[in-house]
Amino acid sequence: RAHVAIVGWACTTLCLVSYAAAFSHGASLSACTDMMPRHLRAQLHSPSNNYITVHTNMSFYFPGDKVPVTVRSTRDFMGFLLQARKVSNNEIAGTFVFIPPGSKLLTCFEDGDTVTHSDKSLKRNLSFVWKAPDQPIGDIKFFISVVQSYFVYWAKIESAIVAQ
Repeated sequence: RAHVAIVGWACTTLCLVSYAAAFSHGASLSACTDMMPRHLRAQLHSPSNNYITVHTNMSFYFPGDKVPVTVRSTRDFMGFLLQARKVSNNEIAGTFVFIPPGSKLLTCFEDGDTVTHSDKSLKRNLSFVWKAPDQPIGDIKFFISVVQSYFVYWAKIESAIVAQ
């Protein structure tokens, strides 16, 4: 009986570890639309109770502009997913042309339109550069989902509007 219990425990542990490791190298494409992590039993926290800000020093932009985006946190976090979205219809827009170490580009709808973590090292302050499309798309906001731990996350923390 003890042997069966140990084997069962080992199999369960290995399955959970391999499932958890799948997200340690970035969000999956299944998170592109709603920006929600796909962790087992993950607990969503209210966006108003977060310790993260996402902002840019530009209040407006022109087509083709490069816009610096800064994520600041008062606590360490492990994972994230960052996108720019049109205010008019919530579509992902533009591409990221500079990303910090510990992150990688993800293709949700076009190459480089999303950034996620590339490892589970602790992060706090991150800087990115987003490039606006060459054609007018209207006002945008930046959105970030942040995973503090495998079980705690905040989804779609938003920046102020950046007008076109």
